[in-house]
Amino acid sequence: MYRTHTCGELRLENNNQTVTLSGWVQRSRDLGGMTFVDLRDRYGITQLAFNLEENETLCLQARKLGREFVIQVEGTVIERSSKNKNIPTGEIEILVTKLTILNASVTPPFTIEDETDGGEELRAQFRYLDLRRGPVQEKLRLRNRVALETRKYLDKNDFLDVETPYLIKSTPEGARDFVVPSRMNAGEFYALPQSPQTFKQLLMVSGFDRYYQIVKCFRDEDLRADRQPEFTQIDCEMAFVEQEDILNMFEGLVKHVFQEVKGVTFAGDFPRMTYADAMEKYGSDKPDIRFDLEFVYLTDLVQNKGFVVFDNAETVIAINAKDCSEYTRKQLDALTDWVKRPQIGATGLIYLKYNADGSLKSSVDKFYSQEELALWAERANMQAGDLLLVLCGGLEKTRKQMNELRLHMGNELGLRNPNVFKPLWVMDFPLLEWDEENERYHAMHHPFTSPKPEDFALIDTDPGKVRANAYDLAMNGVELGGGSIRIHDRALQERMFELLGFTPEEAQKQFGFLLKAFEYGAPPHGGLAFGLDRLVATMGGSDSIRDYIAFPKNNKGRDVMIDAPSTLDDKQLQELAIRVSTL
Repeated sequence: MYRTHTCGELRLENNNQTVTLSGWVQRSRDLGGMTFVDLRDRYGITQLAFNLEENETLCLQARKLGREFVIQVEGTVIERSSKNKNIPTGEIEILVTKLTILNASVTPPFTIEDETDGGEELRAQFRYLDLRRGPVQEKLRLRNRVALETRKYLDKNDFLDVETPYLIKSTPEGARDFVVPSRMNAGEFYALPQSPQTFKQLLMVSGFDRYYQIVKCFRDEDLRADRQPEFTQIDCEMAFVEQEDILNMFEGLVKHVFQEVKGVTFAGDFPRMTYADAMEKYGSDKPDIRFDLEFVYLTDLVQNKGFVVFDNAETVIAINAKDCSEYTRKQLDALTDWVKRPQIGATGLIYLKYNADGSLKSSVDKFYSQEELALWAERANMQAGDLLLVLCGGLEKTRKQMNELRLHMGNELGLRNPNVFKPLWVMDFPLLEWDEENERYHAMHHPFTSPKPEDFALIDTDPGKVRANAYDLAMNGVELGGGSIRIHDRALQERMFELLGFTPEEAQKQFGFLLKAFEYGAPPHGGLAFGLDRLVATMGGSDSIRDYIAFPKNNKGRDVMIDAPSTLDDKQLQELAIRVSTL
């Protein structure tokens, strides 16, 4: 037996017990007559004591232990004379009588402590060492608890966990597929699923009216903090349901998980907002409603006054930052530089200060009188001490820019508390969005989303105005999940494909199996998928999902630990009937 207890288990009530522990050497301290070693496993840290007078050989052996050595010790639990209140085992230590080195370690490339000196790239290269650190292990424990409570809730509500294939057919809609060559079918390829969408719909056709799966999905798209090429979904589908049934079910799931894992209770129903309102008020379909700073539209007040920048703009939008009139010129210049970064793309920033003495000061004073500026302040409900920040340009682009500025100011002013959670259902998305470059419609969610019944008549006359029977759950500026009521009628599904530019032959080639299934009594159905990685990161108060994934990829989609992706040798390529060319 390598251990009788873990390194986080022993307490004063274990005093005088003989125990065996195994783990990694965190650090050691040589105090002359005594040597102390902190022994670590994933459960905690226990101090080991070696007494030079009682066992000189053992104490000298302990002094040679290096960081990250794997050791086994036997000894007696005793009360510590100098207690450590910062760890649960801090009232005891082990007086060691036997030490066995199970495996030595070279010096680690960075310190394996809660606060490490290792940079992100170095820690990614040695991820197996980074995973030994307490904060990283705590993130994965949080992920485990969220997944466990999710399974408990769904099982209690009669959902069946059904696995679906990873090797499927490539479909060009949505993000790019990861493709897998088939050796047995030369020249043909599988795709890795972007989601189990069509399979869960087929399960509804099959009579499994409540399905779920915590499943890997794959999308070949540009990466950022909340995206990975492979990610995990809590994927769910229900039959014989309407939108309200789904919202109630999965609002219940989120409430259950937060209560059981975080001890957070949400009072009442989650608020709801239409997509149109979300874009008008916040410029985002996943607005962070922990703080105000709603958009204020000034277009009618500021144009035709001789200021060409405003006169030529489609829209002029402002936000009122409360109690910020003391912002210095240096701070305002820094904000201007921030919005002019390529990632934001604004040409400049206008401001209006409502000074404590009641006067108004703007960066465009020479174009606007005090009376005109007072109208800006009135519309924005400004008070003494407030600061109005203004952007202008095309409607869609300016809304996106102002959304970024709003979130930035939320961070600057400490309004985005990671321990506060504000959920929001966003509803009534457009069914389609127009692609100017290719002069065709794309599905805003996916091609299987049903239009709202009251908008059916618009499909043939004005498809751009058709709303989707779709919904997203946002929280703290993050889209946690989304779903829709699905199309379950072949004729409507074929019409949807037609709107998206599919020929009947293309629709049959790519989705003929689903269209055929709809001929055999497909029930009304719908569902929702949560991003497990994003859900856990939000609960952990982080913007990045990487630390909540055991072995993540970097921004270029590489795993620098195992050096993937990598090239194939010629023999493998020949077996797959593939020739590689450089572009």
